[in-house]
Amino acid sequence: MSVSKTTPANATRTHQEIRAENERVILKAAETAFVANGFKGATMQQIADLAGMPKANIHYYFKSKKKLYNAVLTSIINDWNAGLEDITENSDPKVSIEKFVRTKLNSAFEHPNHHKLFAMEVINGAPNIQQFMSAEMNDWAQQKSKVIKSWHDQGKIAIDDPLQLLILIWSTTQRYAEFETEILNLFGKSDFDDNDKQRVADFLVPFILRGCGIN
Repeated sequence: MSVSKTTPANATRTHQEIRAENERVILKAAETAFVANGFKGATMQQIADLAGMPKANIHYYFKSKKKLYNAVLTSIINDWNAGLEDITENSDPKVSIEKFVRTKLNSAFEHPNHHKLFAMEVINGAPNIQQFMSAEMNDWAQQKSKVIKSWHDQGKIAIDDPLQLLILIWSTTQRYAEFETEILNLFGKSDFDDNDKQRVADFLVPFILRGCGIN
């Protein structure tokens, strides 16, 4: 059974739009295959079947399984980081931090496979994204830490160790995806509903803001 079907090209769609849609479908299928089988167990044929495309199409967009795997992980990280993408020294810390927490929580509830796949990679020593983590991800964390530190220097927040704040937000929000089975068992549920998601946000957002010294 395929994850999705591509929409036939027509006169109203540009080449860029068709390419973007095909890449989206392939990345979704690859994510499903990698979570189920790991990097070693997943095959390009499995991914092609899930995407509803010939295997040749997968190789056209992504030359190798490793490049496809790296693309999946990179897109996941970029989605997570979008919650803090536009912060500046003049941003309102309350608005910015709350947006980031809610963005990460929403991702954990709506796309738990993202977190599970990333956790699997890191637990295994991040062999496929070590360069990305030591370069782009590190640069992103340092840039955002510099902005958050400026908020502390301006007296806007009480936290003077921005990196620890980022790690705290990552760990608390991702827990709901990576340990989904454990938490659902504690909640006595088989799946998270809207009330559960609201309950988590209503607790976690003010808890983190209070820790930052924000009323």
